[in-house]
Amino acid sequence: MTRPLRVLVATAVPVERDAVAVAFRTEQREVPVPGAPLRRLTTPGARWDLLAAGVGPAAAASGTASALTAAALDGAPYDLVVSTGIGGGFAPDAPVGSLVVADAITAADLGAEAGDGAGFLPVTELGFGTVTHTPPAPLVQAVAGALGCPTGGVLTVSTVTGTAARAADLRARHPGALAEAMEGFGVAEAAAAHGRPVLEIRAVSNPVGPRDRSAWRIADALDALTDAFATCAPVLESGEPS
Repeated sequence: MTRPLRVLVATAVPVERDAVAVAFRTEQREVPVPGAPLRRLTTPGARWDLLAAGVGPAAAASGTASALTAAALDGAPYDLVVSTGIGGGFAPDAPVGSLVVADAITAADLGAEAGDGAGFLPVTELGFGTVTHTPPAPLVQAVAGALGCPTGGVLTVSTVTGTAARAADLRARHPGALAEAMEGFGVAEAAAAHGRPVLEIRAVSNPVGPRDRSAWRIADALDALTDAFATCAPVLESGEPS
């Protein structure tokens, strides 16, 4: 690539966006786009636009799509879209404080409950839609290698898991899943509509299972997220996503 990489980083809330911004230790400025302003950071190898799109897949898709459209109309489309933030980890594979890079971004509750004992049916089994987006494998491996963390599925849910039964059900239906969050699939849908590659990086703030706020370590996860971008940004800047 002869010009600096253009990357859109979508988070749910400003505190996650700001954790990413701290990693770059460079000046940032606000850029207005429909829905929410971007924080733009410029490094020698890339232009990074940080967006706090909102909580949940719908807000994530809407905010990301607005930013992608604005960039395209401005004649400066993004090369890569990154969904990131904190999330829940499936023990023991993704303990609190660890990082996960998604090799599959799956909408875990997009479908229907079957009344004949078949359980949950993903929307694809109903004959339409999609439930999984796959990030570029070389990019996933390069970033995970730099971070020293595992790759696996990251599930997008609209309701955070709060029971052992639901955690077990999700793991049974998605045995390769390492984490759950609430925005990745929405970001990936918007990226796919624009023909852009997507990546998802999660810092684990809590175990997936019975809801216990005393076990959450949000500050530790945000610190891990900051360190993750300080480490992986040069990796992304060094080559074109494919």
